[in-house]
Amino acid sequence: MDRTRGLDERPSSAMSNTSSTKSEKEDMWSSMLSSVASSKRLPHKSILVLGGSAEGQKEFVESLGGAGGSTGGGNRKGEKRPPIANEFALGYTYLDVLDADHEDVLARLGVYLISEPTPSFIPLLRPLFTPATLPETLVVILLDWSNPWDWMRSIKTWVRLLRGIFTSLDDDCRRTLDEVTHAWETRRSTHTDAGGGEVTIPLGPGEFDEPLGLPLCVVCYNADKIEMLERERGWKEEAFDFVLQFLRTVLLKHGASLIYTTPSAPSPIRPLILSLLSIPSSSRQQPLKHNVVDRDKVLVPPHWDSWGKIRVIREGFDVEGIGSGWSIDISPGSTDQPGVEDGAMEIYEEVIKDPRRGDSKGLNLLNKSGGSGGIEVSAVDTQVFLAGQLELLEAKAAEETATRGGKEDKYNTASREEVMEHVGPVQFNVGGIQVDAENMLERLKEREQTRASEQEPVPPNPASGEGKSQNEVLNAFFTALMKKKGATKGTSPGS
Repeated sequence: MDRTRGLDERPSSAMSNTSSTKSEKEDMWSSMLSSVASSKRLPHKSILVLGGSAEGQKEFVESLGGAGGSTGGGNRKGEKRPPIANEFALGYTYLDVLDADHEDVLARLGVYLISEPTPSFIPLLRPLFTPATLPETLVVILLDWSNPWDWMRSIKTWVRLLRGIFTSLDDDCRRTLDEVTHAWETRRSTHTDAGGGEVTIPLGPGEFDEPLGLPLCVVCYNADKIEMLERERGWKEEAFDFVLQFLRTVLLKHGASLIYTTPSAPSPIRPLILSLLSIPSSSRQQPLKHNVVDRDKVLVPPHWDSWGKIRVIREGFDVEGIGSGWSIDISPGSTDQPGVEDGAMEIYEEVIKDPRRGDSKGLNLLNKSGGSGGIEVSAVDTQVFLAGQLELLEAKAAEETATRGGKEDKYNTASREEVMEHVGPVQFNVGGIQVDAENMLERLKEREQTRASEQEPVPPNPASGEGKSQNEVLNAFFTALMKKKGATKGTSPGS
């Protein structure tokens, strides 16, 4: 009986073992799937690119590694790169941030692009700012070195536009903006000492006193145009230093970073953007190092600048006045029209003149050597210039035609004299006697003049008078020849 009972219990134990093994396999697969799913949940970041031309925006995206870039990012090999749609209104593209080995995706970037601060585009921008996206968003303002005289006006317009959008958001978004601002400020003021403890450093004067609400980076692209400004516009080191000091003073108030870039030249813009978005980069990458010496490779990292460092560039720059004036410029009650009292933008445009306005003073405020004349010259219309040149050519042609006759006579006389000098006296042989034709003609002329002075001429028949004169000349000519011939024959026997 016991054996039968044991045999009856075996199938039940086998079934329990099979079910437990099956449940373990299901748990294993579910854990694996959940781990894979969690690894596929990539952090999504957003970049809002403001200003710049369509080409400038494309170069910026390519510098991050997307749309054909080759600087440590972008898509994997064989994958089709996404297009950049930035021709109309609000543009968009995306790209994956890869690690140094181009194997793992660190994050996915959604890049929104807008060129003009048109108020009609505000409804397109407002949906981009939600409580979920605001902590992961970076604002980038593009400035072109082709027109540095418009920089302050451009920054002012974009800052005021963003502030207008942020004030119109709901309460949840505004609370999120306050949290982002506090986290960004804490990131600057917290420092780790040598012992590993955190030390709170107070903010310096003029630093982060006009927070925008989001991290801000200003990219001044086409830095290769600096040489053109120096060569064609007469810029000197004083002008470039003034622009750099002004930019740093203004951006310090917003806690922003600054970088100059050159097309097709390596730059640290990618690690700068990744650090601003808090995307973990390669462990082999060196930390960002500031550069304020090379005028075409400037890099001011976030939380690094101060008034003291700005003053070191060149003495005499009013950091306090520019900072106070900028607060007036971006206040809600100010206007975009020039002439704002105590505004910083007016000071900038007074020194960095727009050549299109035809102002003759230009950069002489910074040029110690001075000079009474202006640097800029207004261009004349092409048709007006050509018409003036045509009038000058016609007047010159008429003058040459009027004086051509006298010049030709002088030229002919001079030519004869030169021919006589080169050829010499003309002689010919008559009966073995060398006769100087020029001397003979002179003697005939003298003889005719003597006869005319001795007797009054009676008006003869023109034909007979002309024949007589010719006969006399021939008679005198042959008489002289006969005399010379006889004298030659008489002297030859005694020789």
